[in-house]
Amino acid sequence: MSEVKGALILPLPGGGDLAESIAQRLDVPLGTLAWRRFPDGESYIRLHDDPQGRDAVIVARLDHPDDKFASLLFAADLVRELGARRVGLVCPYLPYMRQDMRFSPGEAVTSRPFARWLSAEFDWLVTVDPHLHRYASLDEIYSIATRVVEAAPALADWIAAQVDDPVLIGPDGESEQWVSAVAVRRELPWRVFTKKRHGDRDVTLQLPDLNGLTGHTPVLVDDIISSGTTMAEAARHLIEAGLRSPLAVGVHGLFGEHAREILKSSGLAGIVCTNSVAAPEAVIDLAPLLADAVGDFLTSDP
Repeated sequence: MSEVKGALILPLPGGGDLAESIAQRLDVPLGTLAWRRFPDGESYIRLHDDPQGRDAVIVARLDHPDDKFASLLFAADLVRELGARRVGLVCPYLPYMRQDMRFSPGEAVTSRPFARWLSAEFDWLVTVDPHLHRYASLDEIYSIATRVVEAAPALADWIAAQVDDPVLIGPDGESEQWVSAVAVRRELPWRVFTKKRHGDRDVTLQLPDLNGLTGHTPVLVDDIISSGTTMAEAARHLIEAGLRSPLAVGVHGLFGEHAREILKSSGLAGIVCTNSVAAPEAVIDLAPLLADAVGDFLTSDP
């Protein structure tokens, strides 16, 4: 990577630790975006640095996006108005990707307008393992340059260092892409649960073939930990099959209402995730991978 010059890293509230680490790794200044709410709930934003002629990089954690999105757009508009050469966005968790089709009449396919809004305000985007299910890539809905950082190297290194004799297990079919990507990094064994349908509303998980792996420590791996129900059910199946209490590892720890209670009641030995979202379980650092991706954009020609 070439030397980065003239850039400015700007954290939105909640993204300060990631922004600081990225700035340090790239040896570029960390700026200050002051933010507060007026009594009526509207946002106040002030930039304490001069972005004139510089590349500005806004770092934002976008879990609970409805609470943060207006401030993000105001910040992007502000730095561009004040003369930034380019405006980039680092959001490790990219929201509004699950609604990628109209499942029922009249539903909003929210992934598409969200992509248009970001594409209108930013020149490029760096994110981590977005939920690409029916889209082949972000290019289908984003009109700006995007860089998808894979969390697999960070997850694989952490599991290899912290877990004795791990076997990686996906709690359902959709998790296979993340489980296999993590496993191949360290040549770890892996399996995936399958869903068995008994009726329109009756679906259960079917245990994978664990022949020869019962002495290993099961590690449940998925991209998003949200409700926790599927991962909790998978944990109970593994324990009932005689395996050790499993560890749950997720890329994005969103933890919806009661998710932690549901997961802990299943007998899991622990829960960890990356720091794409600020959470007590966020022990796997993505900053080195994010800094590399940001550096590539900052050293490229406009």
